[in-house]
Formats: sequence, structure tokens, C-alpha cells
Amino acid sequence: MLYPQRFSQFTKEHADTVAALVCGLLLFLGWFALHLGWLGLALLLLPAAYVIGGYESAREGLTTLFKEKELDVDLLMIVAAIGAASLGLWRREYHLIIDGAILILIFAISGALEGYAMARTERSIKSLMSLTPDTARVLLQGKEEEIPISQLKVGDEIVVKPGELIPTDGIILSGYSTLNQAAITGESLPVEKTVGAEVFAGTLNGYGALQIKVHKPAQSSLIMRVIRLVEQAQTEAPPSQEFIDRFEKGYAKVIVVAGILLATLPPFLWGWDWETTIYRALTFLVVASPCALMAAIMPTLLSGIANGARQGILFKNGAQLEKIGKVRAIAFDKTGTLTTGQVQVFQVISLSKYTQKDVLKTAASVESSSEHPIGKAIVQAASDLDWISAVQVQAIPGQGIVGIAQEKQVIVGNAVFVQQYVANLPEELRTMAQSLEQEGKTVVWVAKNPTPSPQAEVMGIIAIADEVRSQAAATITRLKKLGVEQIVMLTGDNAETAHSVAKAVGIDRVYAQLLPEDKLDVIRRLQQQYQTVAMVGDGINDAPALAQASVGIAMGVSGSDVALETADIVLMADRLEKIAVAMHLGRRSQAIVKQNIVVGLGFIMLLLVGNFLGNINLPIGVIGHEGSTVLVTLSGLRLLK
Repeated sequence: MLYPQRFSQFTKEHADTVAALVCGLLLFLGWFALHLGWLGLALLLLPAAYVIGGYESAREGLTTLFKEKELDVDLLMIVAAIGAASLGLWRREYHLIIDGAILILIFAISGALEGYAMARTERSIKSLMSLTPDTARVLLQGKEEEIPISQLKVGDEIVVKPGELIPTDGIILSGYSTLNQAAITGESLPVEKTVGAEVFAGTLNGYGALQIKVHKPAQSSLIMRVIRLVEQAQTEAPPSQEFIDRFEKGYAKVIVVAGILLATLPPFLWGWDWETTIYRALTFLVVASPCALMAAIMPTLLSGIANGARQGILFKNGAQLEKIGKVRAIAFDKTGTLTTGQVQVFQVISLSKYTQKDVLKTAASVESSSEHPIGKAIVQAASDLDWISAVQVQAIPGQGIVGIAQEKQVIVGNAVFVQQYVANLPEELRTMAQSLEQEGKTVVWVAKNPTPSPQAEVMGIIAIADEVRSQAAATITRLKKLGVEQIVMLTGDNAETAHSVAKAVGIDRVYAQLLPEDKLDVIRRLQQQYQTVAMVGDGINDAPALAQASVGIAMGVSGSDVALETADIVLMADRLEKIAVAMHLGRRSQAIVKQNIVVGLGFIMLLLVGNFLGNINLPIGVIGHEGSTVLVTLSGLRLLK
């Protein structure tokens, strides 16, 4: 199997969450018992909070220490927490045990969030895997036999019936159909496929049965490449995360070494007694713990996340709230993102002797028997009109449809098809049709044959299009005002349609006819030039690009399950204008975090210097430590406004 299930990750996610909740509950009950003077009960509850909340951090810290010979913040926090508890028991200042438990709780919550992120990656892959069937119908000696996808070989011939998913990439040997490739390529309309055409695994077959020859191994199909790309992009650590990891290791080493020196050298250098030395060393570990620094970041980010949620913006983690404020380039998918993703009748043009209603009613009479998306769009547009369904309807794949309505033959289709029934297409309609097609619209001709006339006559044309979202243009304008340097469109659709939409909304550059891996490559090139790049999409075909982008943004209503799982930010109501709101929140959070870090570091430095000079005792150190934490926490809550 390409991506084996890791049930242990789901177990870890749940276990970490439960550990954090239980740790918090025990901490609260222990504090309450201590407040009431029930010391015995408190000394049972608080150590339990230490063990349950700190087990995973202690295990990881010790593993890193013994296997990689490195110190990390996990181990530092455990040492600081145990140091605080030891001081509390030694000096009978039991509130210090509470301080240590708070450190433990913070890291337990961090572990739970990490477990959630790992499980989210797993769910993304599982959603992608569900796009392909488990079995394929293979022709063996003239008979159909279902076999597992994994047993397919290059050269096998498979049969795909109407309404079924294509099991693997291949070439059509016989048959004709329309395939919905939106999940893979993002094309807004089903694509007509006939003998010799390539088909992709995970695409939905329309109304025709197909016989397909497998031309590459199932593990090399396009959908499997998408899965590998998503997995790779989600597991690659961004440079900022690597910097944070290096900083944590360096900080932990400095604090531990300094603590050891402070616990051993002063009696020899300055004549301190050993009780004072150990007391100050343990105090050092407590005041040096980066609670204020952690509080400088998390409350701010959580406040921004809560603010965004109230406005229909779902941030999946705080890191993405920071990153969205640094975005310099944004890539938009077209179908379902800048457009609604649903084809509709855009315009009806009739000749002088007919009305637009006449054209719609006539077309709907035969299209009511069609399963094609264009036919459905026409029927939907004529839903308020009175018309009678045609009889003797015959669809000619890739060309059009004919039928008898009210004793007259009705012809609906492309220009080439209609010309088989009409001597000459009206020149004025030809000009209008060409103009509409250049704008990316699909043009359908409507004609009828009034008996006993041997020649049909054209009634008019109907333009079909994927409607651009009403707020798209205003959103692009707003993003440019916010300083976004480059806004591009990535789509699997044809160039004419893409450029038409881009012109309507103000996109800077268009990349058309892209496969999922092509979109990924464009994102990587943009990152080389602009560093922080956002990708906005809704489809399965957008998943690799969403995962690779510095910030992936998915449409909450129209978005596929895979896009929603892969993205970092979800627009719950598909409102594009909320991207600008998210950027503003991100920039505001960055400013507050920087302010808080300066304040937090300042307090830590003052406490460390005061501890070394002997100007503060442990209670004052704890007050200063907790006070700075409370101060930066309250500062971070400003984003709730």
C-alpha cells in the first residue's frame, strides 16, 4: 500500500488530548484543595498532574538526550517543573508546585496540538485514497472479471460502465463518453473522450461504456502521484520551523549549563553556602523557563483564531495566522474558487422573429432528456417557462441533440452539428458566437425545422459559462492594496476561459491547462521568488499546491474533503473577501507577538540578573515570572476585539 495506515497516530492524538485535559483538571482540583488547606489531597492530585501531563514530554526529552545527545525544551521544562516542586516541598511554599504543574500543562497542550496535526495529514491521504475504486473489471479471455487494483498490469484491458470511477490511468480502446475530471484537473465542464484519448484514475465516467487499456502501473497513476505530492509537501518542515527547533535546542543547552554552573561554582568563587547556592540555582531554573515567551505567542494567536472564527475564517493553527500576514504572492484556483463551479446560462441571443424565451423553451424541450451538464443548465434556465418535452430524442455525443417537439424537429448543438440541418448560419450570430467563445463561453446553437420545409432555420444561440463570484474582483483589488506583489491563477481549464476570468477579476498572470503536479511546480517557483506564498483552492487537484504553499486556503462550502483537510485556513462561507481580513489579523498578530516577546525577554533578563545578585528571593521571582506571563497574556487578548 502506498501510504500505510498508522493507527498509532490516531491513538496518540487522542491520548495526548486526554492527557492535557486530565492534567488541567487535576491541576485545578489540586489548586482548589491547596486553597482550602487540604494539603494531603493536594499532594496527591498535583503529582498525578505532573505524571499524566509530563510523561510524553519527559519521554521525548530523555530519548533526545540519550539517542541524539541533545538537550531540548521538553527536558528543560520537566527539570524546571520538578525544580519548582522540589523547592516548594523543601521550603514548604506549596504554591510553587502549582507553578511547575502549569509548565507541565502548557507542554501537554502543545503535544495534543502536534498529535492533531499528524492525524490531519493522515486524513488528507485517506480522503485521496477513497477517490479510486478498490477493484477493476478486467477482460480475461472475453469475459469480465473483477480483480483488485493492485493486481492490474500494463496491457490489461478494463471495462468502465456509465457512472463508475475510472480505476487507473489508461487509453480508450473503444467507446465514447464524457468524463468529469474536475477532481483531477479542475476543468469546469466534463471532457469528451473517445478512442485514443487518455483517461485518469479517479475521474467519473458519464453516460457511455468504455473499454480502456492500462498503460502504466496503478501506483504510477496521476491520483497516486497527487497522494505522494501531498504527503511530501505536508511533511516538509518550513525554514521557520527549523529555526525554532534550533533555537529551542540552543536555549535549553544554555539554561541547563548555566544552572549547573550556578549550582556548583558560587561556593568556591564567592563563598556562598550550599543551601543558598542550590536555592538560587533552582530559582534560576524556574525564572529562566520561557513561560513568558510562550505566553507572548499562544494567547495572541488563539485570540486571532477566535476573532477569525467569528468572521467565518477557520485557522487550523496559530503558525498560519502569522504566515498569512507575511504573504507576498497569492495563487488562486479558477473553478469553484474565483468562479462558482457550476455552469449556467450566461446569455441568450435570438433572431428578430423569435424571443429569448422561444429559444430557451425550444432548447429545453430536447435537453430535458439529456444528462449532460450543459443540457441541465439550459433546463434550469427554462424552469419558469412552459414547454413540452420532446419525443424521439437522439443525442449525438460531442455534437448535439435532436428531437420532435410539437410536431417540429428541434436541433440543439455546436455550429458544425447544426450546419448539417441548416444551409447557412446567420452571419450576425456567427460573429456573436465567436466573440463569446473568445471570452471562454460555450456556445450552443438552437434551430428547428417547421414542416413541411426541408431546411431548418436558426432561432438563436445560448452561451453557457461558469459564473465568476461576485466578490472576486473586489477581493483582488483589496489584496493589491494590502501590498500583495503578485496574484496569479492556476487552472486545468483551457487558456481562453482562464484569461477571460482573469481579465474580469484583475489577475496578474495566468497558468492554464495544468495538472496537479504542474500547480505544485508553480507554487515552488513563486516561493523561490516571493518566499511566503498563499494558495486558494477548492478541489482535489489543488491539494498538492495547498500543502506546498506557505499558507493553503480552502473554500469551506464548495471545497472537497481533501482540500479542507490539506488547507491551513478554511473560508467557511466561501467568501473570498475574508482573505483580506485574515491577512489583517495576521499582520496585527505579528505586531503584538513582537511587542510581547520584547516584554517577556526583558522580564526574564531582569529576573536572572536579580537572582544572580541575590536581590530577589524565590517568591519575588515567582511573582515576577508569573506577572510577566499574565501581562503578555493580557496583551495578546487584544486581538479578541
